[in-house]
Amino acid sequence: MIEKLKKHADVLENVALNKYNTYHIGGLTRYLVSPLSINDLVEVIKILDENKVPYFVLGNGSNVVLSSKKYEGAIIRLNNLNGIAIHPEMNMAYAEAGAMYPKLVNETIERGLTGLEFAGGIPGTIGGSILNNAGAYNACTMDYVRSVSVLNKETYEIEELENADISYTYRSTMFKEERKYIILSAKFFLKQGSKESSLEILADRQRRRLESQPLEYPSAGSVFRNPEGDAAWRLIDSCHLKGTRIGGAEVSEKHANFIINVDNATSDDVYELINLVHDTVLEKTTVDLIIEQEFIGWD
Repeated sequence: MIEKLKKHADVLENVALNKYNTYHIGGLTRYLVSPLSINDLVEVIKILDENKVPYFVLGNGSNVVLSSKKYEGAIIRLNNLNGIAIHPEMNMAYAEAGAMYPKLVNETIERGLTGLEFAGGIPGTIGGSILNNAGAYNACTMDYVRSVSVLNKETYEIEELENADISYTYRSTMFKEERKYIILSAKFFLKQGSKESSLEILADRQRRRLESQPLEYPSAGSVFRNPEGDAAWRLIDSCHLKGTRIGGAEVSEKHANFIINVDNATSDDVYELINLVHDTVLEKTTVDLIIEQEFIGWD
């Protein structure tokens, strides 16, 4: 099987995953597979299915909590699928799933298109950001997506889904709920804008992030979704949870909705602290916060 995979992908065995997620935690994966192209990805999925090897597609690892248990399957990274094309004359941008979101933002601004400035600080891939409908500053990714190219895992066919065909909500999409598809690429509908104005917006928001978020520590961004009409950080702060630690994981003193790796935290440290915060807020406020981050490899 390995030799077949190597015809279509870069393949490593028994790889530590702490370098492949923004918490810098996690155990080993049996295989780490990076397909060379979209067509190669199709072949990789077929090979894994034929050999009954479970798999999981991992983006930049910026919204996940990986278990310390060894993953007895294949982690698929789409880092080779990173093409970007900007078409100012059509007010459109194209990006493959493995492209980094901030890179797309910068290239659209450089070509005089506006709309994606809100995503300049989102440290994720295009695929992961669409999956989670990532957003900031009262805007979200799916507001600007014209269409998404996907691989149907049941038929191995590549399909093009228009925005109207994709159901999505705050911080979630049908891609996250159903797992029937693997996101391959997307087209974004934007507007003509001013490069100077867009760069000013990016600089202002970067300053605000530096002031309000603990960017100096490994984390995976906001842990909980904001409940309607409220803010998760306010509820967590009201329960006096800032600074709470389990092992090397800590509820940030700077932003209560961030859990940070301050001292070689383990996967269990992060997992237990997230659940402690959730349960404490539920007990003291009756608000059942929804965990935004995804647990991978946990029972």
